[in-house]
Amino acid sequence: MKHFLTAARLLALDLASTLVFLVLFLLTHNTALSVGLGIAFGVVQIGLQIMRGKRIDTMEWLSLFLVLTAGTATLLTNDPRFVLFKPSVIYAIVGVVMLKPGWLNRYLPTIAQKVVPDVAVKVGYVWSGLMFVSAAMNAFVALTCEITTRAVVMPIFGIVSKIVVFLGGFAALRLTARRRIRAMPEAEREAVLALEAAPAARGAVTADLTPSASG
Repeated sequence: MKHFLTAARLLALDLASTLVFLVLFLLTHNTALSVGLGIAFGVVQIGLQIMRGKRIDTMEWLSLFLVLTAGTATLLTNDPRFVLFKPSVIYAIVGVVMLKPGWLNRYLPTIAQKVVPDVAVKVGYVWSGLMFVSAAMNAFVALTCEITTRAVVMPIFGIVSKIVVFLGGFAALRLTARRRIRAMPEAEREAVLALEAAPAARGAVTADLTPSASG
């Protein structure tokens, strides 16, 4: 899970550096300026973590390497598609991480982990598929479309596709869990439903045992 969270964070950071490049390029139409500041943005991201004493993971160094190489290739060829292609690599990395069966289970409440772990595995695979589709979509748009088209298409596709998968996965988990719980024998159903109340009960007990500031 640690690797998944790292990859997801890298995806957000990488898209941010690409967005910096896109905005500057659309405003100035200056490839060198846009790429230079995009590279600087990526370097600063890593630099801030070093200054804060945070350990830099291998995938974060990889992200910085991609920023530098794609930016350098763009400057040498004057072809901004190198920068635009870079997010496809990160999308693909996240997709590979999400292929691990059950990665989504740890994000679910206890009752869902108990009742619908198999559905969560399938939803996790759907998320992985979305990452690979996003990688292919970004590469296709970067190679065949103008930068202005990419600046419009990818943010819309990224936001809409993730909302659709999130809502679809949530609905699948919730509806399946309800159906399975209703089909359980009464004793088993009560035991499962008790899992939902247990965290709240534990929290209340902890609060009662914790000394107050005035005490």
